[in-house]
Amino acid sequence: MLIPLGVVLGIGAFVIYGVWRRRLFDGFFFDDVPGDATGVLEAAKFAAGLAVFERPARWLAVKSRNAGAVQAALDLRQPAPCSWEECLAETGAGKLFVSQPISGWVLVAGQGLPDPAEDVDVCYRFLRALSRKLGNVQFYSVNRVLNHHAWALLEDGVVYRAYAWAGRTLWNEGFVTAAEKELGMVCFDYGCDSGVPAYGELAAEDTEKLNRLAGRWSLDPAAIPASVWRCQGVVGSVSQSRLY
Repeated sequence: MLIPLGVVLGIGAFVIYGVWRRRLFDGFFFDDVPGDATGVLEAAKFAAGLAVFERPARWLAVKSRNAGAVQAALDLRQPAPCSWEECLAETGAGKLFVSQPISGWVLVAGQGLPDPAEDVDVCYRFLRALSRKLGNVQFYSVNRVLNHHAWALLEDGVVYRAYAWAGRTLWNEGFVTAAEKELGMVCFDYGCDSGVPAYGELAAEDTEKLNRLAGRWSLDPAAIPASVWRCQGVVGSVSQSRLY
């Protein structure tokens, strides 16, 4: 008699926990997420359990409440409904995911975005062209295996701050921002390379801090609550020749 009763009580406790956890996350809606997400979203990230391998390798944060305008600027082909969660698992080459607005920001992720480690000039031209259309555009790229990383902040086609490292400094433009200084991020001059052990170690530290920088400037995708990244955005194909 005690064993069946224990099973029933266990199932009941599990169901209650599941309902409580769902209500906890469902309390977050797009416009409830603060613009500087560092505080409450860090706690939500821990609760959501978003692992490192589930974070996007490259993404944009566009200051906009109009996801359709972002989609049009990217010339997204054959758009289809898709959640952020599905995007992280399934977005392939030549694909981009466009989120619904999250506290005034639209996030774009996918392998269709240029990789500065492959061609930083292509990345530069793409970001300037997109920023001319959309205004405030931020770009983030990270490879945690090679410790390659990049971040950029543009407004109306003007590069206010950009840095890219891929074993050497590829791009270093503008003044170091307060957020970079507070996080202790190190940006090397042109000519430095990872052959010097200290450079490689500092580059690894910058790689781990990149998401925190995104949280200071706009939004950290890894810190978005589960209820938000389950919501629908769109995913579609992009023409590399037209995009870049």
